[in-house]
Amino acid sequence: MTVLVVGSVALDSVETPFGKAENVIGGSGTFFSASASHLSPVQLVGVVGDDYPMDQLEPLRKRGVDMAGLEQAKGESFRWRGRYRHDLNSAETLETRLGVFSHFSPKIPPQFRDAPFVFLANIDPRLQLDVLRQVQRPRLVACDTMNFWIESRRPDIVELIKHVDLITLNDGEARQLTDCSNLLKAARWIMERGPRMVIIKKGEHGAFLFKEKSIFFAPAYPLEDVFDPTGAGDSFAGGFMGYLARSGDLSDASFRRAVVYGSAMGSFAVEKFSVQRLLELTPTDITSRVADFRKLVAFEEEQAT
Repeated sequence: MTVLVVGSVALDSVETPFGKAENVIGGSGTFFSASASHLSPVQLVGVVGDDYPMDQLEPLRKRGVDMAGLEQAKGESFRWRGRYRHDLNSAETLETRLGVFSHFSPKIPPQFRDAPFVFLANIDPRLQLDVLRQVQRPRLVACDTMNFWIESRRPDIVELIKHVDLITLNDGEARQLTDCSNLLKAARWIMERGPRMVIIKKGEHGAFLFKEKSIFFAPAYPLEDVFDPTGAGDSFAGGFMGYLARSGDLSDASFRRAVVYGSAMGSFAVEKFSVQRLLELTPTDITSRVADFRKLVAFEEEQAT
């Protein structure tokens, strides 16, 4: 099955303790697509300027990312410049130039409107709501957000989550949105307002999947080298949604496996700058890492005496 993603397609300049990258492809829609396309077909909706290096998106197109919804407008592309210090969990934003993204109004092509799985990546929640008015009865709708929108558009986010099945956000964003310091209480606050499920990401410490009657936790994959955390959360979402679309199974067991696939894809994304590592992956790489996750948490219960 197909996943529709609506998000940013950007150019990133990133500095970490391990190197620099200038004007590399990035954005929430790009990282999501690079990740999810290993598992299912992807339909991408976004906007770029006439300065965007479209040839660098060709590897995604060859992998099955349908870009009929990617608009190229006159003007500058969305550009972000950031720096990570040794605490790789948070970026220092040095510059943001929205360019044509500041006027982005998602237009879902007719052939995309019946996508069974929809992911509303991190954009203005008013635009996310507009996308939902253009699609036709998807099986699963998930959304993402960030601290900027929680601060400036909180009522719109509260309205948005009435209409989605699942929201992904990090622990700081969950606390900010709900004003609950305890993550379990924060997840319940969110679920009481619409979503059946909440994923709270804790960066290098893993991710929780909260449902009404169950909680699942997947650890982060232990890596010796983390080069660039940019896009890790979007890559997680791509792995999560891509697995669900591939399996077509919305059981509790399938959602748990999807969290592990998301964690695996997020762990690959940080190993190189931009989407470079995601473009190199093979099915064997993914299968092997998912198996490693199983080993991380597997144990045998002590026999009763």
